[in-house]
Amino acid sequence: MRPGTTRWLAAAAALAGGLSLFATVSAQPPAPAPRNTCFYPTQFENWKAPDPRTIFIRVNLNRYFRLDLSGECATLTWPDSHLITHVRGSDTICSAVDWDLKVSQGVDGIPEPCIVKTMTELSPAQVAAIPAKFKP
Repeated sequence: MRPGTTRWLAAAAALAGGLSLFATVSAQPPAPAPRNTCFYPTQFENWKAPDPRTIFIRVNLNRYFRLDLSGECATLTWPDSHLITHVRGSDTICSAVDWDLKVSQGVDGIPEPCIVKTMTELSPAQVAAIPAKFKP
C-alpha cells in the first residue's frame, strides 16, 4: 500500500458508518407533538382539595389538572374556602409558574399563599380514579 492509503480507507469506513447511523435515525417515525396544556383563566371551572398539598381543577367540561403545592395550605380543606387566582406573565396558564394562588376562609379570612410546584394534566384513567368527593 502507498503511504496515506490507510488513512483514506479509515476515513471512508468512518463516513460509511456515519451514513448508516444517519439512515437508521432518519428512518424512525417522529415523536408525537406534546399536547398543549395551556388554557385561559376564564376556562377554569371548579376545584377540590383532597389534602392541604393537592388541588384538582377542572378546565372547561372535560379537562382536569392536578396542582401539587410546595407546602401545605391548611385552609384548602376547610369548609367555605375559596381560591383567589392571579395570572402571571401572559394571559394563559401553561405551567406551575403561571399560578399565583391564595386560599381564604369566607369573606373576611386572611388569604394564605399557596405555591404551585407542579401542574399535571390528568388522563381519563387518572380522572376516573379520583374519588367522587374530590372530583371538581
